[in-house]
Amino acid sequence: MRIAFYAPMKAPNHPSPSGDRRVAQMLWQALEAGGHEVTLASDFRAYDRDGDSAAQRALARRGAEIAAAMIADWQAANGPPRPDLWFSYHLYHKAPDWLGPAISAALDIPYIAAEASYARKQSSGPFGAGLEASLHAIARADAIMSFTPEDQEALLPVVKNPACLHRIAPFLDAAPYRAARAERLRHRKTLAARHCLDENRPWLLTVAMMRPGDKLASYRLMGRALNLIADPPWQLLVVGDGTAREPVEEALLPIGSDYVFFVGKQNAEDLTAFYAAADLLVWPAVNEAFGMVFLEAAAAGLPVIAGNWRGVSEIVATGETGILIDPWDDVEFAEAVVDLTLDNPRRIAMAEAAAARAESKHGMTAAVTVLNQALVAAQSIRRGTR
Repeated sequence: MRIAFYAPMKAPNHPSPSGDRRVAQMLWQALEAGGHEVTLASDFRAYDRDGDSAAQRALARRGAEIAAAMIADWQAANGPPRPDLWFSYHLYHKAPDWLGPAISAALDIPYIAAEASYARKQSSGPFGAGLEASLHAIARADAIMSFTPEDQEALLPVVKNPACLHRIAPFLDAAPYRAARAERLRHRKTLAARHCLDENRPWLLTVAMMRPGDKLASYRLMGRALNLIADPPWQLLVVGDGTAREPVEEALLPIGSDYVFFVGKQNAEDLTAFYAAADLLVWPAVNEAFGMVFLEAAAAGLPVIAGNWRGVSEIVATGETGILIDPWDDVEFAEAVVDLTLDNPRRIAMAEAAAARAESKHGMTAAVTVLNQALVAAQSIRRGTR
């Protein structure tokens, strides 16, 4: 079927890398793998970071204008082929979907939302307009895909039909990571020469944008934790960049310039080499929904130490593929790093388990099956047969 794809938070072709963009790209890839024709409906970004009511009103007006123009094009006698279904990814009070519900209603096509969330506590706050728009979209949806059971449970009171709720495990195409893992020694030698690293020491890896808020909070927690370790045997590779580069460096440099190496932003192909060459991924994951970085690491056979936030446990099986720590616990984080860097057999066993779990539970094949089932169910609900 023809699917119009839209991501109000960040389009899959957005120039800035992020986990959000990565998940959008993965959903697109899975829909195409399921035999569908996917087109980008719009790159309109409906994101309001600060809770500015005037900005929200302006976004709503602009969204209405874009939706009206798209409806007119599709309804014109000589217009482009209409989509059979609208698919929106990641809508919430800061980035509501001002397009999909109106267009789906006008064209009488199913409306699907993936990773939609509703935070009732925001109803009296500065994001009230965005929350109301998200509630409208959720209530309108013929199918909603949730990556975590917590998100699914929170939606139950506000959906029109519980049958529209579907669980999908976070997923990715593991093939590039599997290939990189097979070339681990070559990648390790190349990166060691390029970044002046010691091949004989364990490499810790962090992959994250450097921006204010939760990302910076994670970097600061990690800096405090790793600074507790005297004379560390490891070296830390930091992949990422952004507007908070300076405070991130301030948080990590006290560990020592002999231990911390900033390698900047990397493209997707080069990033797989970092995952494969490293020994351990470390990331506190403050307030993250599940963390695409953990899934990418697992696919490359990289164990993880992470904060046990929200849906991170959906990917990291603590004690099996990594270690989850209590949120905000610097000491526990440091102890986990020491334990795994010194215990080679355990770390290697976790690497094997992580790669196997990524293939079996979080692979593309399973995602395609679940998505196609949801598309069929959405069509049935739209036709009133369920």
